[in-house]
Amino acid sequence: MDWQELLRKIEEIKKQAAGEMSRISEASEKEQWRIKYLGRKGHLHQLTSLVGKAPLQLRRKLGAEINNLKQYLLALYQEKKEAIRDTGFLNVSLPGHRVSSGQLHPLTTATREMVKIFTRMGFGVYTGPDMETDYYNFEALNMPANHPARDMWDTFYLNEEGTRLLRTHTSPVQIRVMEKITPPFRIIAVGRCFRRDPLDASHSPVFHQMEGLMVGSDICFSHLKGILIHFCQEFFGHGIKVKFSPSYFPFTEPSAEVSISCVICGGTGCTTCSRKGWLEILGCGMVHPRVFQAVGYEKDKIRGFAFGMGVERIAMLRHGITDIRFFLQNDLRFIQQVSS
Repeated sequence: MDWQELLRKIEEIKKQAAGEMSRISEASEKEQWRIKYLGRKGHLHQLTSLVGKAPLQLRRKLGAEINNLKQYLLALYQEKKEAIRDTGFLNVSLPGHRVSSGQLHPLTTATREMVKIFTRMGFGVYTGPDMETDYYNFEALNMPANHPARDMWDTFYLNEEGTRLLRTHTSPVQIRVMEKITPPFRIIAVGRCFRRDPLDASHSPVFHQMEGLMVGSDICFSHLKGILIHFCQEFFGHGIKVKFSPSYFPFTEPSAEVSISCVICGGTGCTTCSRKGWLEILGCGMVHPRVFQAVGYEKDKIRGFAFGMGVERIAMLRHGITDIRFFLQNDLRFIQQVSS
């Protein structure tokens, strides 16, 4: 074998590889080039296998030349790799990758809008613990032990004595606030509640509630009606009708249920409103004097009203959702459909 010819061939491979690399513009072509020159059966491997057969006086020089060739080829490959990567990043003609953006849960959206309406009317926002005591959840709200109204708020007890429980409504927040601040004031309380209800299309053992409380020296039922009518029309639309019907709650007297004209049929009657034309959305009333007495207010000088509504109920009516369980199933299709 003419070893001098082999050294000349190394120079030819350098020129050939450089010429071919200069014409490459695609990643697939670059990979073919790498296999041809740097692969296990490529030119560089073939040259390396011949070093052991060369005369001793040429092996050192031949090995050095082949190593220089290897470094040269690797540099060509890396340079082209970076160039193709940069070109791909800047090539605006390529179709972009669609980024999946997150969306707010329908309950979050409804809660934020409800809060915004009330804060514009001057209500402050308060929260309280999910785990409550029997006193705050029942006794301070005019429901002493063995009171029959407790059956309406059956809950999950956390100890055998029944003194600690998961709150059944956000009304305990009202007691906690009245213990700390003096009238006049207006607040709303937002948070999770728990009741021993079966999980079906209209009930859930875990749900969200928003309650309001306004206390002062001259508060009357007309204030309550004005604020709730304004809320309903702001949230559901100014064409909505609002109706107050007598009801019973142990912590308010007088008490009322508030209904709006059906958002599906406009009040003409359909299956959603049971052909009545009205949909019940919340309960309300004037705060019972015994509730004021429990927090140390002078019941003869202080008056106030309270109201409470389920966020799930409000959101279901807003979006025409027929099953409360959809809120709990973590189905992205449902969230995207409602949020769109």
